[in-house]
Amino acid sequence: MARRVSNRRKAAVTLAAWAIGITIFFPILWTVLTSFKTEAEAIASPPSFVFFDWTLENYTEVNERSDYFLHFMNSVIISVGSTLLGLAIAIPAAWSMAFVPAKRTKDVLMWMLSTKMLPPVGVLIPIYLLFRDFGLLDTRTGLVIVLTLINLPIIVWMLFTYFKEIPGEILEASRMDGAGLWQEVVHVLTPMAVPGIASTLLLNIILAWNEAFWTLNLTAAKAAPLTAFIASYSSPEGLFYAKLSAASTLAIAPILVLGWFSQKQLVRGLTFGAVK
Repeated sequence: MARRVSNRRKAAVTLAAWAIGITIFFPILWTVLTSFKTEAEAIASPPSFVFFDWTLENYTEVNERSDYFLHFMNSVIISVGSTLLGLAIAIPAAWSMAFVPAKRTKDVLMWMLSTKMLPPVGVLIPIYLLFRDFGLLDTRTGLVIVLTLINLPIIVWMLFTYFKEIPGEILEASRMDGAGLWQEVVHVLTPMAVPGIASTLLLNIILAWNEAFWTLNLTAAKAAPLTAFIASYSSPEGLFYAKLSAASTLAIAPILVLGWFSQKQLVRGLTFGAVK
């Protein structure tokens, strides 16, 4: 029998949830508000929250100074391309680990996850030299490859978790009906795992979109995504908080909209398998 929860407890939990949510969202809100201020108002003390002279001059100057559409398209191509390539590699890998496990399957999964604990700067020099020698510096192809490799462990782990929830008897039945390995993966397993694949795709698009370390170190101008677009307004020559905030708002707006409309899938992807 379910335990009854008092109204006072519900109110306390609701208030705590709102307080945590506002605390997390406040830096984003402050960035958006700062983008509508002048540079003088952006550094004023005490700061003004709502009552200031709203202006669009920062957005105008940002668009005149930088090619926002180029950076936006680079981000879309790099994030979507690396995620799709990662899925193409991870689906067969997760299938084999979930349905044809070996003695070292768990060790391989833990090894893959351990690579995420390595500081990126630790492998920057060898990757930079490889990219230089193969002509991949400042190219979308190079960033797609490196972001695929970076996020591949997460993609494999998430898909492995989903595939483990699919009864093996279904795959055995498809084999009895004459399905080969390719038909089993494409026509049986993949359609059943569409929710898991969708949430994995969305989460990894967001991770690739927000990646800054590799995009700043492996690009200059041609393939620079929105993370480099933001960094270009951080200058030691002066304080440009308002323009930096405008550039940040333009960069995060698309992914915020995507996250808002796909929040159910994202929550499912982040919590799936935690509660059985």
